Amino acid sequence: AAMDSRSLFVLLWMLLSSTSTGIKLDGNGYVDIVIAIGSRVPQDDMLIDKIKVNMYFLSNKCHAELRQMFVRRFLCQMQAQIKIDNANSANNTEPYTKQYGECGTEGEYIHFTPEYLLNDTFIQLYGSRGRVFVHEWAHLRWGVYDEYNEEIPFYYSNGRIEATRCSKNMEGQFYEVTAGGSLQPCRIDPQTSLHVDGCTFFPDRNQVTNSSIMFLPSLDPVTAFCRENEHNYEAPNMQNIKCDNKATWTVIFEDSVDKDALRSLKPPEYPPPPPSFKVVQRAQRVVCLILDVSGSMAGSRILLQQQAATHFLRYIIEDQARVGIVTFSTDASTLRSLTTIDSDITRENLIKLLPKEAAGSTSMCLGLKFYVSDLFFLQVLQEDNGDVLGDEIIFLTDGLATDNIAGCAPSAIQSGAIIHTLAFSDKASSALKEMADKTGGKFIYASDELSSNQLMDAFASLTLSTGDYTKEPVQLESVGKRTSDWFNGTVSVDQTVGNKTSFVIIYEISFPSIYIQSPSGSIYTQTSMSHDGSLKTVTLSIPGTAEPGDWEYSIQTTSNQAFTITVTSQASRDDVPPIIVKTHMNQQFNDGSKPMIVFAEVSQNYRPVINAEAWATLESETGSVHTLQLLDNGAGADAFQDDGIYSRYFTKIVNGRSSLKVRVKNQGGQTRFAVQKNSGAPYVPGYVVNGVVQLNPPKPPVSEEPLEVGSFTRTATGESFEVKLSGTTPPTFPPNRITDLSAKIQEDTVFLSWTAPGEDLDQGTAKSYEIRWSFDLDMLRNSFSNGHVVNTAAVSPQEAGSDEQHSFNLSFPIQNGTTLFFAVQSEDEQNAKSETSNIAQASKILPGPKDPGVSNPGMNLTVIVISVCVVTMVICFIVAVTTWAVRRRKISAER
Repeated sequence: AAMDSRSLFVLLWMLLSSTSTGIKLDGNGYVDIVIAIGSRVPQDDMLIDKIKVNMYFLSNKCHAELRQMFVRRFLCQMQAQIKIDNANSANNTEPYTKQYGECGTEGEYIHFTPEYLLNDTFIQLYGSRGRVFVHEWAHLRWGVYDEYNEEIPFYYSNGRIEATRCSKNMEGQFYEVTAGGSLQPCRIDPQTSLHVDGCTFFPDRNQVTNSSIMFLPSLDPVTAFCRENEHNYEAPNMQNIKCDNKATWTVIFEDSVDKDALRSLKPPEYPPPPPSFKVVQRAQRVVCLILDVSGSMAGSRILLQQQAATHFLRYIIEDQARVGIVTFSTDASTLRSLTTIDSDITRENLIKLLPKEAAGSTSMCLGLKFYVSDLFFLQVLQEDNGDVLGDEIIFLTDGLATDNIAGCAPSAIQSGAIIHTLAFSDKASSALKEMADKTGGKFIYASDELSSNQLMDAFASLTLSTGDYTKEPVQLESVGKRTSDWFNGTVSVDQTVGNKTSFVIIYEISFPSIYIQSPSGSIYTQTSMSHDGSLKTVTLSIPGTAEPGDWEYSIQTTSNQAFTITVTSQASRDDVPPIIVKTHMNQQFNDGSKPMIVFAEVSQNYRPVINAEAWATLESETGSVHTLQLLDNGAGADAFQDDGIYSRYFTKIVNGRSSLKVRVKNQGGQTRFAVQKNSGAPYVPGYVVNGVVQLNPPKPPVSEEPLEVGSFTRTATGESFEVKLSGTTPPTFPPNRITDLSAKIQEDTVFLSWTAPGEDLDQGTAKSYEIRWSFDLDMLRNSFSNGHVVNTAAVSPQEAGSDEQHSFNLSFPIQNGTTLFFAVQSEDEQNAKSETSNIAQASKILPGPKDPGVSNPGMNLTVIVISVCVVTMVICFIVAVTTWAVRRRKISAER
């Protein structure tokens, strides 16, 4: 049965209340959804109250919702499921959900702006906030996609122009809105035989339909997701393209993270209680370094730990944070209780306390806890406010515990602290990863090899964002090399960074000759740098704001040794956030049954940075290193083209733990900013009410500030991942599914284009293609082998990522009004076939003597432009007086 609004929220509440869904529950079984308010957003009570009202509305009016919802200012901005923050450009207030992955995969976060929540005008433009929340939640939680398409708003079906929508039962009219605000029938573009740009589908306001939320959540009758029996398979929208033409309902129940819970879901016996709210704000960041000084850390490891922790304390941890230091081996010791970072002198005093010697056993539990009257607590962290909720532990060790770490890990997990774990060795206990996973921390494996620079990268990645990136360090470069000659390179300092810029060079054996040249030609040598012989570190700190442009470095040595160089900086201006890079794998654990995907998001204040060059380095604990260029082409592993998210399948997986680092730079001067909204509730230009089009206020304009990206470099470190292959040989994969197949018909010739897959997913070159076509989309989707074969003897696959094109004539003349459907499979050298591609459709439409764009004959073309204040009264009056016959009136797009 179709779901009404109450049922939708009951389902949502039940899913969230189920421990099997993966949503974090507190000790009382309450749901914890993190809503983070950006630190640059004015923190006024009106905004907090508005959030409460909107979320309470979901529960109070529908008698269901989340049991408990935490609104957290400043807290866990990076981990928030819902972000309330300023837009990436002026007046860009649209709600949206950031989605990285494949169909059925959870999204990253929902983004609302303060203006959207505070200004009730947007209710008219996008629908009620409760409905919009459900639309966005479906993106976030269940990985479904929009059923409209602003780029392809119309398509041909059985000789008729249809609006891209789901379901086809959604009725409405086509009109163009002139510059003066009047309406005219849509014209036909002779090039496409479809409506011209600017033609708009206006849905009937009072029609008898209940789907679909992913098409038009603002329409009052819409209360359900599209099911298979009403799904519009032909519509060229993202739901069909990304989800293999599956209905939204099918994806939720068969492919989403909640599919198992849904199979045994039972209606609640009682309505859930209304949500309660807790507003919390972190006064300052609290971090405890728990460092291993056991005997196995002696030698190079204790030095690497000292170098990385020094870098963290000197350049990474922010001002006014509180830091404590604990060491452990046979015993545990507090080197420094919590100390506020209030000056450079304080930083240096902490650095002086870092351990330099190692001996004894590895008693990890002693580092984590003390026992007083049999009550567990983390002693150092409790000094700030009496508890450890939200405080951080950076726990570094190199091997197996000599005590029972598995016995004390649960208590540490339940403490409420965020635990980041860094492991030197492949022998490090699995409890380290468990503590990081269950507390929202990071688990990072670091190699002993100095040239990898992995421990420095690990410490540099341990930031906890408040959302104000102008106050956070940015890593511009991190690279190493083993040589007995020259070590040269270039670091680009762009316009968005430059303050607190430092070059840190670490050498292995002997002090080298170092030269660093600024973009204007100034040369810095060792005399301008500070040298710490005990740390084997040379540092150049640029005073003021570093000069933008290319900085060149040259390091010379006569002995064979390893070097690393790490360059960090901060925003050059308080009002311009820097370009940042975030990277992660789609899985933290893999058994070889499914491919892994590398993601790197490049952005500036939510604005995508596109056309950059992104390379991932994946290094296993056994020493094997693989480099992989990440692409933003909307093909293979990449979900959307030009969204600033660079992706690639990782196929060379090996047993054990591996690290991930990504380096991004400007690609030949082509890098630029883009405006992209992946998924979100659509703006509604107006409705048809009783045969009359009522226009909504125009969509708020988006004014783009022209910003040149210029040359830049960035590096980012992701969490380590682990592979345990079920077999003895590495897995092989077929070519990746083609997701961007497109088709068009000119006269009697069919033109197809797509992005080439690889031999293994999106790596290498496939052996061959198989192309089939049909008059019936559903037949081609469900039984590809029964489609009509296209001769592909002349098609030789190109390297993965290349543009492929193929044109051919069918064995019969294509009649006017004919719509054909096409799909492709590729095959590798082992005869393994890819999944069937997205289904592309093309129609042959010849312009007739009468313009088919003149639609809606006999209709009253009077336009009623209504203000925000009047719209509610007008609609309510029309709803009250509209008869069943009027509601059932079917206004065709063409007569």
